[in-house]
Amino acid sequence: MADDQASIDPGRRSWIDKLAQVFSDEPTDTRSLLELLRNAEQDNLLDADALGIIEGALQVSSLAVRDIMIPRAQAVIVSVNAPVRDTIEMVAGAAHSRFPVIEENVDNVIGVLLAKDLLPLCLNGIPENFKLRKIVRPATFVPESRRLNTLLKEFRERRNHMAIVVDDYGSVSGIVTIEDVLEQIVGEIQDETDIEDDSHIKRFDERNHIVKAATPIADFNEYFATGIDERAYNSIGGVLLQEFGHIPGRGESTRIGPYLITVLNADNRQIKLLKVTLTGNGIREQSGASDDH
Repeated sequence: MADDQASIDPGRRSWIDKLAQVFSDEPTDTRSLLELLRNAEQDNLLDADALGIIEGALQVSSLAVRDIMIPRAQAVIVSVNAPVRDTIEMVAGAAHSRFPVIEENVDNVIGVLLAKDLLPLCLNGIPENFKLRKIVRPATFVPESRRLNTLLKEFRERRNHMAIVVDDYGSVSGIVTIEDVLEQIVGEIQDETDIEDDSHIKRFDERNHIVKAATPIADFNEYFATGIDERAYNSIGGVLLQEFGHIPGRGESTRIGPYLITVLNADNRQIKLLKVTLTGNGIREQSGASDDH
């Protein structure tokens, strides 16, 4: 028997010993479980990405909707009484797929508008006497105190992707999406408006560009023909911090020359992604406008 043990490769025996050590003490609470998993990651028994997902999944049960919701001041909201053409333009510029629909005031949410439901109107024209109310989907309402693990289960069961968040008095306090919940588990989920790591500016259409907040001012000035002082700021994100006087949330916007700058992605530490929209009647003519920068 001793000879058999001696014949086992030392590296293999070390790996087995580590694995046995990880599970030798049974965890009694979440804290001890996380400590056990982090030790396993340090011993290279668990991938760092896998550990992050596990930690996120465990954290979800301790977070409430109020912790991750998009405040109503930052949400893009559609009025059911607005001209349909104006609504189509706003939805096209916002680059979201779902929008709360209100009537009279923000606390009277009557449903959710899916951007794809506007496509027939874009292709076939807006019928005479068409009412936006005809294509509004029912809205789901959840309290601020709803736990994220419960909300995720409800999203799956009801096949919803957005919920309207209400406070203790029934007033609308924000919105939350299934993506917001999933990002707490797996980290930020990139979509078609995100930019590859090796580029700063992406042309979206004739008037709109998606821009990283870290874009150097020299690059921004060159691409958009602006004259921002390159000595005063390092990045376009720094310009916006000066403009707002605080870290802006998603949906907040300001103007630089002929451009409307809207925050697409930010957290409580930094601005990450912007949408730059050319306003007015003219369309910028630039030789390199069709290429990623």
